[in-house]
Amino acid sequence: MSIWEVILAFVVVVLMLVALLANVLVLMCFLYSADIRKQVPGLFILNLTFCNLLMTVLNMPLTLAGIIYKSQPGGDQVCHIVGFLETFLTTNSMLSMAALSIDRWIAVVFPLSYHSKMRYRDAALILSYTWLHSVSFPIVAASLSWVGFHHLYASCTLYNKRLEDRTQFVIFTGVFHTLSFLLSLIVLCFTYLKVLKVARFHCKRIDVITMQTLVLLVDIHPSVRERCLEEQKRRRQRATKKISTFIGTFILCFAPYVITRLVELSSVVHISSHWGIISKCLAYSKVASDPFVYSLLRHQYRKTWKDIINKILKRSSINSSALTNESHNQNILQLNE
Repeated sequence: MSIWEVILAFVVVVLMLVALLANVLVLMCFLYSADIRKQVPGLFILNLTFCNLLMTVLNMPLTLAGIIYKSQPGGDQVCHIVGFLETFLTTNSMLSMAALSIDRWIAVVFPLSYHSKMRYRDAALILSYTWLHSVSFPIVAASLSWVGFHHLYASCTLYNKRLEDRTQFVIFTGVFHTLSFLLSLIVLCFTYLKVLKVARFHCKRIDVITMQTLVLLVDIHPSVRERCLEEQKRRRQRATKKISTFIGTFILCFAPYVITRLVELSSVVHISSHWGIISKCLAYSKVASDPFVYSLLRHQYRKTWKDIINKILKRSSINSSALTNESHNQNILQLNE
């Protein structure tokens, strides 16, 4: 193995560990907290976590084996199954992010009618479409034998070996990425920019009220006035940072891989195998970053996993104290004997 391959293998191992730990923690929070389970976005986050865990457990280890051994890991049947799942899970996770953005858009832009427009039944219908949409493309690819081990990405994915099917595969790949990556990106941009517009409007209203209050309170201490102005600035930046994170991580992680897949269809441009694996690692990094972007950094999830940790520590401290008392009693009995 070259130094580049060692580095890429190490990156995949780190991504696997982070993704596994973070997504399991999100799943634990969902199972532990009844409040999270009651919320409609929890269904979308659960579906996204489910896709990320399967990708971490099934696809990433085989990509790691492909990088190390530079050949197809396992037999053709295993590779076909993993390639099928890779296409399905990637599309499903993209559409789940789009569904989460639609939920936020309805909650912020239409707050009074949110509970009537986004119920569990509506979320279930959206998830049903997500699964139907996601499974249709890998079914077509598998039926046409367009799934296999691709050396450029060292992974089992969409791959056409027959030259006579080149035109059909190019059309299929273009339609697939248009209806998965591009469609999800358009939905993300539309919904979150609408959310940002509403957030900025509310920030301006709060800023006007704050400035009027500061003008009326002539005897207010300068430090208090300065803290109010700093809070104004942080409030304006908070929504922009969150929305930039949602859209930015989606583009940064998926766009290089999708563009590489499209450029690869042209026989004019030569793509390095190192870049192919790097673009694949960037796509895998979304699996590791999603739990933090959508769940673990939110206040409700932070509080939940802190409660879980405190409960575990409390149990261990109770058990240790019980063991200490038991050993102390045994020592006393031995002394009395």
